[in-house]
Amino acid sequence: MKIRFICIFLFLMVSMVPMNGDTKPFFKSNLYSFQALRAMAAASSGGADIGECLAAISKIEDGDDESWYCAWYDLAKRLEAEALEMGSKGHDVSAASLSLRASNYYRTSEFFLHINPDDPRILETCGRSKACFLKGIKDQPITEVEIPFEGTTLPGYLCLAGETKGPLLIVQTGFDGTAEELYFVVAQAALKHGFHCLIFEGPGQGRVIRQQKIPFRPNWETVITPVIDFAVSLDQVNPEKIALMGMSFGGYLVPRALVFEPRIKVGIANGGVLDFHEVVMADSPPDFEAILDQEEAKELVNKEVLKAMETDAGARWAIGHGMYTFQAKSPVDWFVMSREYHLRDCIDQIKCPMLIVDSENDWQMKGQAQKFYDGLRCPKEFLLFRAEEGAGVHCQIGAYALSGERIFSWLEDQLCFK
Repeated sequence: MKIRFICIFLFLMVSMVPMNGDTKPFFKSNLYSFQALRAMAAASSGGADIGECLAAISKIEDGDDESWYCAWYDLAKRLEAEALEMGSKGHDVSAASLSLRASNYYRTSEFFLHINPDDPRILETCGRSKACFLKGIKDQPITEVEIPFEGTTLPGYLCLAGETKGPLLIVQTGFDGTAEELYFVVAQAALKHGFHCLIFEGPGQGRVIRQQKIPFRPNWETVITPVIDFAVSLDQVNPEKIALMGMSFGGYLVPRALVFEPRIKVGIANGGVLDFHEVVMADSPPDFEAILDQEEAKELVNKEVLKAMETDAGARWAIGHGMYTFQAKSPVDWFVMSREYHLRDCIDQIKCPMLIVDSENDWQMKGQAQKFYDGLRCPKEFLLFRAEEGAGVHCQIGAYALSGERIFSWLEDQLCFK
C-alpha cells in the first residue's frame, strides 16, 4: 500500500506544478499549455503565425494526445500543400514561408506520439518536418550536413553568416527538440550577430533516435569531440573562436563535454543542469529512491506508474518520452538510468568561461541552474530572465528575441570584442 501511495503521489505531481507564471494557460494541462506556447513562439522567426496556432488550439481536447496530433498535423499538411501550389506558380518567397511554418507544425504534431515507439506517424511527421524545412531554407546560406560519428553520421545544418573565417556557435537541443526547431530558436539570431552556427542532433535526439535508434548517453564528450573535429575542418571557422551552447537538457550535455574538450573556448547552458536525476525525481517522497532498488517492488511500481500515465498527460509524456529516448524497458528502468546524468564529480573541472541562463518560473528544472552555477570554478556569469519581461518560462520560450539579444551580446563580448 505504501508503494502504491508513493507512485500515485509522485506521478500525479508531474503535471500539477503551476503553469509558468507569466503566461495564461491555453489548457488546464500545464504541459499542453507550454507546448502550445512553444509552437507559437517561433512566430518571431518565421516558424509560426499566431492566428494559425490559435485556430489549431481551438480544435484540441485538453489532455487528448490524438486531438493534439490531428489539429497540428492537419494545419501542417494544409500549409505544405499551399506551399507546393505557390511554388508551382513561381511564388518562391511565399512557398518558403509556408514551408517553414509547416515544418514547425509537423514537429508539434508529433510531440505526444512517443508513448508508442512503433507508431508509424513518428517517422512520417519527422520526415515531413525536415522536408518542409529544407524547402523553406533552400535560398538561404544554410547547408544540410552529416557529421561522421562512430560508423554512422549525426545530422545537422551549417548556417553561414558570410564566407569569411569567423566565430562559430555550435548549438544543440535537449530532451525533446529537433535541429530544425533550433533554427527558429537560436540560429537566426546567431546569423544576425555575425556568428556562423552549426546545429546538430546527437544520440537520443531528433532523427538519431527516431531513425537510427541511438539513445542518450551520459558521456556526452564522445559526441561533442567528433562534432568539433568536423567544425575545425570548415574553411569558414576560426578554430580559436568556437562556442558551444546547450538548450534545456542540453544544459547537462554541453557542460559534460566541456570538461573533456579544450577546443571549445566558451560555453552556454540555457539552463544549467547539475543533476538530471533530480529533475526526473522532483517531488518524490524521500524513500522513493530506495524503493527503486528493491527487486520485489519494481513490478508494482511500474504497474502503478503506467496506470497514472493513462489519465495524466504530463506523466504520460515525460515518462513515455524518457523511456523512448533512453531505450528503457520500463518506467523504473528509466528512473534508474537517469542516475548517471549528473555533473557532481566533474563540474569543477570546466575551465572555459560560461554563461548560465535561467528563467524565473522554470518549473521543469527548478533550481538546477543555480546549483550548476554554484558548482563552477571557471569564469562565469548568471543571466536570469524574469516573468515580468515575458521571459520567465523554460528556455525563455515565447521571448526568443529578448533572450537572443542578451545571450549574443554576452557572446560577442567573449569572442568578438576581446
